[in-house]
Amino acid sequence: MTRIYELETDRLRLRQWKEADKLPFAQLNADERVMEFFPQPLSRSQSDALADKIISTFAQKGWGWWAVELKEKHDFIGFVGLNVPSADLPFQPCVEVGWRLDYSYWGYGYATEAARVALAFGFETLALEKIVSFTALVNKRSEAVMRKLGMCKAAQTFMHPDVPVGSELREHCLYELSREN
Repeated sequence: MTRIYELETDRLRLRQWKEADKLPFAQLNADERVMEFFPQPLSRSQSDALADKIISTFAQKGWGWWAVELKEKHDFIGFVGLNVPSADLPFQPCVEVGWRLDYSYWGYGYATEAARVALAFGFETLALEKIVSFTALVNKRSEAVMRKLGMCKAAQTFMHPDVPVGSELREHCLYELSREN
């Protein structure tokens, strides 16, 4: 049986997913502000399929995109965690750290706080040598989180294969953090 890992910070609980998380997850995936730097918002069925994939990954590995909730309210606010990208990226194999939070929870440092504990888990528990993060060049908010995490920007950009040719979202920057740093 796979051990399921759950993490905590002072304000947040990073836990496995519940069926009840699917509705608020679909709502945030339908929010144009949250999905501004993705090709398009997700439909309810697309969001549920993504949630099912995340849940399946947890069952297999015991870690992944953790559901994030505020400890004081137990509100689901999005996901933060580690993932093995499925896209054919030029720097694979790799593990990425990433986040997607409901818009009403932006600006409180939750993404950085949760990503720090996810990075520590990746380096300490999984013994990863390096963790990456990437985003569209126009996504300055996510880049700011990457810098706050101490990640270093790679010199080269890349074209994300899952983003349509001609989209301003296609060109991505890459950030890296090694266990040594």
